[in-house]
Amino acid sequence: MSNSRSERRIKNNRIRRQKEMRKNFLLVVMTVCLVITFSISMNGFLSNAKDDSIETSYKYYKSITIENGDTLWSIAEEYMDAEHYDSVNDYIKEVKQMNTLANDNITYGQCLIVPYYSNEFVG
Repeated sequence: MSNSRSERRIKNNRIRRQKEMRKNFLLVVMTVCLVITFSISMNGFLSNAKDDSIETSYKYYKSITIENGDTLWSIAEEYMDAEHYDSVNDYIKEVKQMNTLANDNITYGQCLIVPYYSNEFVG
């Protein structure tokens, strides 16, 4: 009889340990799921917060008349936005392409179309 009790106790202990292990496993899985959900939520929230702080800029084009002393370089310094062009030469290259200029020569009274950026939307 004692042997039977002992076996029952061992069996009950094994069942109890299995239940505890299942419970602990479920707690770990739930914790991992909560951490992942929280991380994704925070990442989305922070991404939206960053996006709100970034101003949108719009590209526009303007016709200008060349004055005495104007050069493509001086025009670039006036209208170029450093956030959208890697260098002054890139801006000058775009102006030359837009106006089909074969070289850097511009003359007094000549009209050019130049790009510029603004944070204000003109509709």
